[in-house]
Amino acid sequence: MAEGENAPAIGAGAKKKKLEDIEDLPGVGDTTAKKLRDAGYDSIETIAYSMPVELEEIGGLGHGTAVKIINVCRNALDMGFETGNDVMKRREQAKKIATGSKELDALLGGGIETQSITEVYGKYGSGKTQVGFQLCVNVQLPLEEGGLNGGAIFIDTEGTFRPERITQMAEAKGLDPNEVLSKIFVARATNSDHQMLLAEKAEELIKDKSKNVKLIVMDSLTAAFRTDYLGRGTLAERQQKLNKHTHLLLKFADRYNVAVYVTNQVMARPDILFGDPTVPIGGHVLAHTSTYRVYLRRSKEDRRIAKLVDSPNLPDGECVFRVTPEGITD
Repeated sequence: MAEGENAPAIGAGAKKKKLEDIEDLPGVGDTTAKKLRDAGYDSIETIAYSMPVELEEIGGLGHGTAVKIINVCRNALDMGFETGNDVMKRREQAKKIATGSKELDALLGGGIETQSITEVYGKYGSGKTQVGFQLCVNVQLPLEEGGLNGGAIFIDTEGTFRPERITQMAEAKGLDPNEVLSKIFVARATNSDHQMLLAEKAEELIKDKSKNVKLIVMDSLTAAFRTDYLGRGTLAERQQKLNKHTHLLLKFADRYNVAVYVTNQVMARPDILFGDPTVPIGGHVLAHTSTYRVYLRRSKEDRRIAKLVDSPNLPDGECVFRVTPEGITD
């Protein structure tokens, strides 16, 4: 059916019909519905959270039609104000993934939280990737052991994923390494655009109930952006894309109740003469988007120091944990 042919008109009559599928949307025919589904806009909720320009580019819709379709979806989902009690009920669904260190878990209020982005930054060798590996193993543990009985997505932008290390950690937990590895879905990003595309495709895995994905690990969030956008002249475009990218991850965390763990690179500020000159990449864009922000640094031997820099509900603090052959411990 061509666009406009026998497609229901946008108007008051559309509100009388309960919206269940995108084909029920006013002004959406079979052709547009197929385009939207192929692009991942396969539910009323997905469209409700989208921007008009997205539907214009993908569905070939006019601006006015796209705006009206999105508004109809948002009205159907009642996306207005809610009480603090409603928010509390949703927050009660949030879960924690244990890191392997009780000290680190205590610093984070129980572990890495779902419905949130936890950003960890630090110099090379500070343990950022090791914590990510441990989370990919621990998320598969039962609830009573600090896991979520779920799988993990690992988006690798620096070539850091090592199945051998996952095997070590799994064996230390008494788990079958092959089974653990089979529940970790790995993708290697070649540049920042590919990284953003992989993040979008991650939604397909999250929606697949058989995969039961409960964790997204991105190591590292900013490496490809630093490589692709060099010089101050490209800074604005880089920050805009990074902002869109991180908000997509935050949307996944909130909508699907998954935990998002991202690592971040650092740089040294030469204008800081006293104190630690180490600062994370990404500027205010990333600082405002991350729910929890943790700074890692090396200590003696296998010890690492974690400092909670930012949190909406936890006090600043520090703790010490260890990175051992068996994994993250106290």
